[in-house]
Amino acid sequence: MKVVLSTLNAKYIHTSLAIRLLKAYSEKEFDIELAEYTIKDPVMNIVSDLYQRKPDVIGFSCYIWNIEETIKVVDIVKQVMPEVTIVLGGPEVSYDTQHWMERIKNVDHIVMGDGEETLHHLLKTIEGDRKFHFVYGATYRKGDEIVINPGRPKIDLNTLPSPYRFPEDIPDLGKRIVYFETSRGCPFNCQFCLSSIEVGVRYYDIERVKSDITYLIDHGAKIIKFLDRTFNINRNYAMEMFEFIIENNRGCVFQFEITADIMRPEVLEYLAANAPPGIFRFEIGVQSTNDVTNELVKRRQNFTKLSRTVNTIKASGNIDQHLDLIAGLPDEDYDTFRTTFNDVFAMEPEELQLGFLKMLRGTGLRIDADKYEYKYMEYAPYEILSSNKLSFADIIHLKRLEDVLEKYWNAHRMDHTLKYLMKNEFDSPFDFFQDFGDYWEGQGWQKIGHQLEDLFLRLHSFLEFRGVQRMDVILGLMKLDYFMNHKYKPRTIWWDERLTKDKWSVYMKSLAAHPEQVSAEFAALQLDERGLQKHAVMDILPFDLDALLNEEGKVSNRTDQQTLLIVLYQQDETQRPRWFTWKLELAALL
Repeated sequence: MKVVLSTLNAKYIHTSLAIRLLKAYSEKEFDIELAEYTIKDPVMNIVSDLYQRKPDVIGFSCYIWNIEETIKVVDIVKQVMPEVTIVLGGPEVSYDTQHWMERIKNVDHIVMGDGEETLHHLLKTIEGDRKFHFVYGATYRKGDEIVINPGRPKIDLNTLPSPYRFPEDIPDLGKRIVYFETSRGCPFNCQFCLSSIEVGVRYYDIERVKSDITYLIDHGAKIIKFLDRTFNINRNYAMEMFEFIIENNRGCVFQFEITADIMRPEVLEYLAANAPPGIFRFEIGVQSTNDVTNELVKRRQNFTKLSRTVNTIKASGNIDQHLDLIAGLPDEDYDTFRTTFNDVFAMEPEELQLGFLKMLRGTGLRIDADKYEYKYMEYAPYEILSSNKLSFADIIHLKRLEDVLEKYWNAHRMDHTLKYLMKNEFDSPFDFFQDFGDYWEGQGWQKIGHQLEDLFLRLHSFLEFRGVQRMDVILGLMKLDYFMNHKYKPRTIWWDERLTKDKWSVYMKSLAAHPEQVSAEFAALQLDERGLQKHAVMDILPFDLDALLNEEGKVSNRTDQQTLLIVLYQQDETQRPRWFTWKLELAALL
């Protein structure tokens, strides 16, 4: 019996751990192939590929992001291969199973929850006596009747064979994200999350985990993303894993979801002192800082401790942090969400993700939707449209904010500029992103693409429209940010005024003759005029840039202070631009 296990990933760089776990468990008894696609692939291309594999059984792993495209594939597959058995599994179909069997008539079976044992039993039954009522954890059709069998006891994770060691995966390990789990389950009971449904946390043996990670690194893995819902819930387990990774990472990047308010001080101190820069990335779900909201969704959170953890990690400079917010939770209206946003943004995370509440099947909030007057999309991703606290107009408003937040803050194209604006020109970060988002949509820019230069021009247009106080300072910071966004010396600039050839020549000769006046670091580069001509860009800023950046955004009103900004490209193995400043009163003395 030929079995194909398939899924539609969100992007090509993603890989499916689920279908690898299923194959590893059953490949000794069945001929199993893996077939991964993306949600952007044409449906006919997917069906054609599956058809040519000549399967007897096709299993699809289903999630909120791929269910609608998967249904299209299933319906066509059944038309061209009516004899094939279709099996669905995954979190999207493990709840409301009756609904899915009724909606997707071409599905023969659904596997609910942990799939390894259940799918194995189901495949043996399909091949054998076809007595499906004995396959616990599965749903099947009996004529026109839909039969949902009792659930199967949760599996001992240490009985599962490793899903990370398929030889066919080795060529792509360095090109794609490897998804990895050290545990299943979550100790918390957040009512908007599917993880709250499973009680307790199960762990893999830590030595087995270390062995698998070593294998992946040895064979070229570059990014390993842990799927554990709360990686640091077991302090000793997490600490041992952090120590192991720090000692054995060899440049591989590791991403974790952590709960920040339970991070122990000794773990923080260890990471701050020992984590190599760029190796760890932490994802932290804050969701809301509204105490009433957190209580309603049964989310225990100490924001003071969470802030301490985030700020301690940030101060170390070694670990990037991605913080999540959810708009639309119970009792969170537009104004209280503004407070939540500003509370979290004050920590200046490397990335702040603004999501909108999704009413996932099986969650407590979906069950209680009427209590909060939720209206939401009938089909995946089930995003809310309104509630008793947040109108559809409010949601549209916040989506404009989300758009520019992604383009500007999360993309880190203008960090110096944005930090100055939010401290000096706007009442709060929320107000900056909201006002800019409203202006952006008013100009119709959401309908067209953009290059790097466009992003700078559009921010400049918005700030001129708003009439900010110190456009000269902002423009200077925008120049710095623009230069720092290039790997190679930029050929064009987007602002009108630029150094004349005569001034450029004078400054270049002065820099070549007296580099020590800039800094010892600049002098050590030993650049002559030819080297500067090839690798440097320069511009005059009408303020003291060093003083501005060192004084947390405060700018002097003196008009006699100017800075020559010098940015160099391709000077070391990092290939990152380096910038230097030269106070022009020093240059004038030469």
